[in-house]
Amino acid sequence: QVQLVESGGGLVQPGGSLRLSCAASGSGWSANDMGWYRQAPGKQRELVATITSGGSTNYADSVEGRFTISRGSAKNTVYLQMNSLNPEDTAVYYCTALFRYNRYWGQGTQVTVSS
Repeated sequence: QVQLVESGGGLVQPGGSLRLSCAASGSGWSANDMGWYRQAPGKQRELVATITSGGSTNYADSVEGRFTISRGSAKNTVYLQMNSLNPEDTAVYYCTALFRYNRYWGQGTQVTVSS
């Protein structure tokens, strides 16, 4: 059974930075792609950023230039460096990974941007 575990969320002031981490375990395969989504209260879950096994990245317009997604040297790990955070970035952030034909999700980590 594939499991994804996120870490790195927390409370940060506007303009600050956070780095989220996600590690997937339980699969002998390398993930085809990994990424981050987020869901704010009362809103639908939305894409933040994705990265393929080849390193191609895709970002939501709202985070382009502020967030950077990367894959770690360890197998099936992904990071999200978030800079210049603002209150609109407050949400639960979910890690996701596609293994062959199945997509898996983490339990989510809360990011709160507030003074």
